[in-house]
Amino acid sequence: MTLDKAKRGQLIEILNIPDSSIRAQAIRLGICEGARLICAEKLPAGPIVLQNKMQEVAIGRRLAETIEVKAV
Repeated sequence: MTLDKAKRGQLIEILNIPDSSIRAQAIRLGICEGARLICAEKLPAGPIVLQNKMQEVAIGRRLAETIEVKAV
């Protein structure tokens, strides 16, 4: 499934970030393939907020539609 389909509070694992430039930026924020994160919030027609330990990062909806994840 893609990140935009994750449910609020769900633990997910990143499987694939297809764009190499976005992948490089995400690594700086601790988001990489194999990382386990919590979907902290889903704003209606807005970004998805991921929680990585004590850090939260908002991912735009269009970008979230391209990131492959699985529920853990």
